[in-house]
Amino acid sequence: METLTPCATTLPSPIARTVCLSCSLRRPPLSYRVRRAHELAPPSLMGFARLPRRWLPGRMLINLLPDFFAVLNSTDRVAAYHRYFEAHRRLLEPYWQNYVVDPEGPHFIDVVRATALADRTDLKEMLERTDVVALARSTEQRCGRLLEQDVDVDVLLMVGVGAANAGELVVDGQGIAFACLEHFTSVANPDTQGLGLDPELLPLWLAHEFAHVIRYTSPRSRSELRALVEEAGGYYSYWETGRLASLREHLVNEGLAVQVSQAISPGHAAWEYFGFGRRQYARVRELESVIARAVIEDLDRAGLGLRLRYLSGGMSDEARTVDRYVLPERSGYYLGARMVDGAIAERGLAWAVRASAGELGALARGAAATA
Repeated sequence: METLTPCATTLPSPIARTVCLSCSLRRPPLSYRVRRAHELAPPSLMGFARLPRRWLPGRMLINLLPDFFAVLNSTDRVAAYHRYFEAHRRLLEPYWQNYVVDPEGPHFIDVVRATALADRTDLKEMLERTDVVALARSTEQRCGRLLEQDVDVDVLLMVGVGAANAGELVVDGQGIAFACLEHFTSVANPDTQGLGLDPELLPLWLAHEFAHVIRYTSPRSRSELRALVEEAGGYYSYWETGRLASLREHLVNEGLAVQVSQAISPGHAAWEYFGFGRRQYARVRELESVIARAVIEDLDRAGLGLRLRYLSGGMSDEARTVDRYVLPERSGYYLGARMVDGAIAERGLAWAVRASAGELGALARGAAATA
């Protein structure tokens, strides 16, 4: 399986649904390295671990790892996961609704059972050698400074259910950037659907999602997505918000997030910032002019199908065929990053991540005219 974008992946049978690419109940120390599973299994499944604000105002690190390991150490893991879900419903319900399946639907229990009973050796071994809390804490500090943070952003570390490796949520006006650590173990795990990403990529994906949250919730954001989130009462939905936003807004939204991740976590292979494999990256670059022509007529149209065609995995070849070319999956990430180059060069990332798609386009046209 190729590297997952923050907003797209596909769940295995029985859940054949494409979902969006980027889960403890006692307070852990501010920074810790996991050595044994029982160290992350507190006796109670009440409350959740929030690391206090220390750097910039408006940041909270929420760590659900200890509570998830409490589920694994339970004699009835499935029942324990249900208690865990209820204890953290405010966070987990929107995660499931946006990136997995409806938790009120018939497939919920199947996914819960597979999640609770899966082998987690790879996750435990990764946590023994990697201080994920320190990585997340450092990333949120750097993102806050780079993007001139002016709104609360929660960063959530969790173990997901094999869907997105990272993602963004807005719940009652509160922006959340999350990462699902089953994907960052360096070992692909068919039991958990873990992608086998290196944990050193965690800052890259958290930065990507942090950029989305700033664009959706900053009081200085002029983005179409911020307006849609406000109209929805302070909630973001991959499906509902996604079908209302224009394709232009979706493309620049992902392009900006790619650019932020490059600034925060430099030095990785170029394709990793897009969630591509090496061959996919080469093919997207080869077809850049074809992709750019294909989107022109649709840029100012809205529709979930457009988002899925250019920014999601799991779409059929037929759905991605334009002028006899089958566009690579998620090719819009690359095109979006190119669309915002000029604005970032002229005004910087903090301005660009809050700019409207129209403002970004105007600067891009100006840059092209003077090139």
